[in-house]
Amino acid sequence: MTDSEALKYGMVGGGPGSLIGEVHRKAAKFDDKAEVVSGVFSRSYDKTLRLGQELNLEEERLYEDFEEMAEKEGSRTDGIDFVSIVVPNKFHYPAAKAFLTRGINVVCDKPLTVTLDEARDLEKLTRENDLLFGVTYVYSGYPMVKQARKLVQSGELGEIRVIQGEYPQEWLAAPVEKEGNKQAEWRMDPELSGKVNCVGDIGTHIENTVSYISNLEIDSIAANLSAFGKGRKLDDNAEMMVRFSSGATGSFWCSQVAVGHDNGLKVRVYGTKGSVVWEQENPNYLEVSHLHEPKNTLSKGRDDLHSSAEDAARLPGGHPEGFYEAFSNIYSNYLDALRDKKEGKEVDPEDYDYPDVKEGVRGVRFIETCLESSERNSEWVEMG
Repeated sequence: MTDSEALKYGMVGGGPGSLIGEVHRKAAKFDDKAEVVSGVFSRSYDKTLRLGQELNLEEERLYEDFEEMAEKEGSRTDGIDFVSIVVPNKFHYPAAKAFLTRGINVVCDKPLTVTLDEARDLEKLTRENDLLFGVTYVYSGYPMVKQARKLVQSGELGEIRVIQGEYPQEWLAAPVEKEGNKQAEWRMDPELSGKVNCVGDIGTHIENTVSYISNLEIDSIAANLSAFGKGRKLDDNAEMMVRFSSGATGSFWCSQVAVGHDNGLKVRVYGTKGSVVWEQENPNYLEVSHLHEPKNTLSKGRDDLHSSAEDAARLPGGHPEGFYEAFSNIYSNYLDALRDKKEGKEVDPEDYDYPDVKEGVRGVRFIETCLESSERNSEWVEMG
């Protein structure tokens, strides 16, 4: 696909110095399926102009706020096909709503919103306006996560009994939010982050990755959220016991004060016939065990995998695939759906393998259930 055929998009957030903004731009550009043409990259218009110039964007398509951008892009004959929203959690809802109400498709970072009512409203607006809404739960984009999903779907592991998910980090073990770390500052600010920090930031990744692999629905949760950092108003560690509607059980742990861990997402799924284990920091491999058989390790690029995993692999065997490649897989599948929709085809997001708005709603429901349980002394609370 040439640049002239690429879908056009704008970005809200992701200004100078933004890590995730640059990740989104690179992921969207990875397969030359999309081209950024507009944006409001910062609350500072000068910073928006500066980054816009670096990206070679027309000044008339650089805006002071997302309301202006939504209104003007929505009225242009050559307006954007979708917007990518990469601002702090509090602004996800008003920004996404502004574009949805003007008929513009959306890609948004997680968590989708800071309240369940907001999340459900975005889902309603998406359906009413017949738009596509992607949520960047990146780990479903990894080839070996897709392989694990297919092993579960095929019945090779039998009936799922137990699932364990963990996501330990150490980056908030020290009070970096008081030392000029901008990422930590807004995440620890309830006015920007919402009612939770750790559970919303990385706990939702556990929930989404487990759901994607297992296709099981959570019935109820007993959670304990903790704020170990002195003076912190939001959680930096959480443990969750989980019951699934199928009868399976599980436990999740997310922490940003776990010294010695960088980004340790790990999911274990145990069935009656076998199990799988996947680690984000060792992403090319999937540990597979079958009852009464030796343990096996599948290698991306060496072993025969399901087509969904093969299609998601971008490098030859032995070359690690990571965050950028997985992120680009999310964008690529979303953009395929959007392209087909523009051509008048019937599009069901489930057929395109990207996280839809319903996954975003479920993530916010997970957050609120964990918070309610913790506030009730870790009582079991139905996720509903």
